[in-house]
Amino acid sequence: MPNPERSNEALLAVARRAVLVILLLAMVGILIELLLVEHFEDAWQFVPLGLLGLGLAVLAWHARAPNRTSHRALQGLMVAFVVAGFLGFYLHYRGNAEFELEQNPSVTWWVLFREAMMGGTPALAPGVMIQIGLLGLLYAYLSVPERRPGHDSPRVSGDQELLVGRDDP
Repeated sequence: MPNPERSNEALLAVARRAVLVILLLAMVGILIELLLVEHFEDAWQFVPLGLLGLGLAVLAWHARAPNRTSHRALQGLMVAFVVAGFLGFYLHYRGNAEFELEQNPSVTWWVLFREAMMGGTPALAPGVMIQIGLLGLLYAYLSVPERRPGHDSPRVSGDQELLVGRDDP
């Protein structure tokens, strides 16, 4: 008879790995897109590039050597992704709104809002940083370090077995 605890652990390990792969694909894809559209005209535009580069490094660290420090770094960085997404939304909207006001200073609030949302700079594009941050927080939640009896260092349940291909008692 199958052991339900072992089956739940295997399912959790598969879910954890799937979320990690989706997260990595999203981060690499957005990084490439930002580089292709030359998203580095001013200092603020380097924020998502830096976060994505740092995010890939922290994910690699956490996947290779999961511990409390890498877990906390991952959590903190993913919160920074969410904050950067909201900041990016504000900056994109503000830039579009300023442009619209220069074109038509007597524009009504609703028309300004609509035109700023549909302006030359995609106002909702930074939302992908929010999505990546939330997905990263989900991955962090799925890979919470747990203490093993008789060991000083925490481990991430299931990940080490997947990464090295063996069970560690």
